[in-house]
Amino acid sequence: QVQLVESGGGLVQAGGSLSLSCVASGSIFSINRMGWFRQAPGKEREFVASISWNGDRTSYVDSVKGRFTISGDTAKNTVTLQMNSLKPEDTAVYYCAARLVLSSKYDNWGQGTQVTVSS
Repeated sequence: QVQLVESGGGLVQAGGSLSLSCVASGSIFSINRMGWFRQAPGKEREFVASISWNGDRTSYVDSVKGRFTISGDTAKNTVTLQMNSLKPEDTAVYYCAARLVLSSKYDNWGQGTQVTVSS
């Protein structure tokens, strides 16, 4: 089992930046990939970005490409989502998730952190 704790959410004006962090603990050795997801009010949770645990492969949803950057620091068991040029439509609760080795889905989730972008 992997425990995940997010931090870094908050309120920012459109065009601003925020950095979200996710610290993993527990069975770190079993992590294959880390991801960020978000859920806006009244909408389903959607994929935002992911990174392989060794950091060599990243993936982004089209709506954030060129604005968000996901990175990892295995020495600190931390994954960061740097969000620039934020838009009101980025407002959501952001969740960190871990996909374990031999798993096809994200098995472990953090508690979420609120990001609000004002226009």
